[in-house]
Amino acid sequence: MAMIKRIGVLTSGGDAPGMNAAVRAVVRAALAHGIECVGIRRGWQGLINTDFVQMTRASVGHLLSRGGTILYTARSEEFMTEKGQEKAVATCRMLGLEGVVAIGGDGTFRGALALSRKGIPVVGIPATIDNDVGCTNYTIGFDSACNTAIECIDKLRDTMQSHERCSVVEVMGRNAGFLALYVGTAVGATAVLVPEHKLDFEKDVIERIRASRLAGYTHFMIVVAEGAGKAHEVGDKIQEALGIKPTISVIGHIQRGGAPTGRDRETATRMGYYAVEAFAEGRGNCIIATQEGSIVEIPIEEALTMKKHLQMDRYKIMEVMQFGTNLDKDL
Repeated sequence: MAMIKRIGVLTSGGDAPGMNAAVRAVVRAALAHGIECVGIRRGWQGLINTDFVQMTRASVGHLLSRGGTILYTARSEEFMTEKGQEKAVATCRMLGLEGVVAIGGDGTFRGALALSRKGIPVVGIPATIDNDVGCTNYTIGFDSACNTAIECIDKLRDTMQSHERCSVVEVMGRNAGFLALYVGTAVGATAVLVPEHKLDFEKDVIERIRASRLAGYTHFMIVVAEGAGKAHEVGDKIQEALGIKPTISVIGHIQRGGAPTGRDRETATRMGYYAVEAFAEGRGNCIIATQEGSIVEIPIEEALTMKKHLQMDRYKIMEVMQFGTNLDKDL
């Protein structure tokens, strides 16, 4: 792959705090190599519709602390069709793009793989608050989303303690429990429900509330991953079993907003830099990932086959902190 002169950068799928920091890093690293950078707006759909903006060093100034994505984001069913992909390739040819940096999650990377098979090199940067991309230990946005949820729950706990109540809080995470377990541990939740663990409601929720009450507590916090159930349904079951009516809170898309944390800003900056380095050194069609604290490149096809498993031993740590013993020896 010869030295390239111009690349595109886009954000796709769900937005995540730190995406702007990644865009900034890609643009400035590219310019440092003498590579022009074009921003593709609205993800893969923007590549189909020729929706672009020329990026300069100044255009990405003051982005480190800004949430969301200045390039906007969208999901594109059209891009997953042969006709849509051909339109995207035509846009790349027309703009003279010799490569594309795609920032997003697994769906974004499936689009990247499709484009790479059409002859346009792509480098992916994992960014999703769900932290569910199999090839990387960490995805941009996860830390920020966790801190947002923790702040919300800490405030909720203040009023919950005042009224001696039980609260059920639903957090995001799609079909993964990484965010819920991290947040639940950080706030000292009475119980955490994640899709990776088959739920025994009596043992995993009711008995833990009872154990907490017998230990002298009068307030209880249940954290539910959205992929493990609905908060109001969990609340109904608690009321039916124990006669207490929990307060229900769904944090929702608040977790995606706000300024990214230092970890997300720094990680996004490193990933954006190494994405451009891959192109500058003649490589493409890979994902920039973190493994054991280091930045690595993984071929897209291999990356999409990799799975990430929730570390269920963290449940045991949470139980010891909450109850002084492991209530569930089988985890």
